[in-house]
Parts: sequence; C-alpha cells; structure tokens
Amino acid sequence: VLGLLVWAPIADTTYYLHAAYSWVMFVSIFFWIVTVLFFMTYLLQLQLKFYMVPWSLMLMIFNAVATVLYITAFVTCAAAVQPTSWRQWDYNRRAAASFFACLTMVAYGVSTFFSFRAWKGLGSNAATSQVTDHA
Repeated sequence: VLGLLVWAPIADTTYYLHAAYSWVMFVSIFFWIVTVLFFMTYLLQLQLKFYMVPWSLMLMIFNAVATVLYITAFVTCAAAVQPTSWRQWDYNRRAAASFFACLTMVAYGVSTFFSFRAWKGLGSNAATSQVTDHA
C-alpha cells in the first residue's frame, strides 16, 4: 500500500517533464509489482512447492536492495519538490509522494532487519523453539 501511495500521486502530475520523477516512478512501480508478486507467492503458499529456493535469503536481499533504492528515490523526490511550482496541486502531490517514499523506505528497512533475523534463524520464539536437555 505504501508503494502505491508513492507512485500514484506522481503519476497524476506532469512527472515526465522532470527526469528525477521518472527515477522515482521506476523504483516505486518496480518494487511495488515485485512486492505484490512475493505477497501472492506467500498467500498461495507457492514457496512450499519451490522448496529448493532459499526464500529467506532471497527476501533479505530483495528488501535490502529495495531499501537502498528507495533511499535514492526518497532523496531524489524530496530534492525535486519545488514550492514555487506553477501548479500548486503538483506541489502537494509531489510532497505527499516524498513523504510516502520515506515511509516505504523505512518499511523496507524494517523488513530487511526481520528478513535477516529469519535468514540467520534468530526469529524463533517460545512457540516455535524446541527445548533440549544437555545434561
């Protein structure tokens, strides 16, 4: 949802006149589509059929790359917002897209942290851990 809130306001402006917004659109739409594909994969439990794929490692790499590219997209979008724009509604939409790009960047960063913990096996809790007696 956050990725959608990044590219939808920009798509409603004259973004094609500014190269910076083309980069933001590419990053946000690409990662939005791939995230929806991963979501559908896990929703339909297709990862169980492709057990040879290291899903936790793949998700960690995906989230880390998304975080880094969203950092560039956020900085680009925030730097390109001009309050003296000749169209006030473009300014509001671009400022909102910049705000949601920041939130999306943070969300992918948090997902990277949890993906790393799952990849390293540190994400177990009392319900999933097994107690062994090493006496």
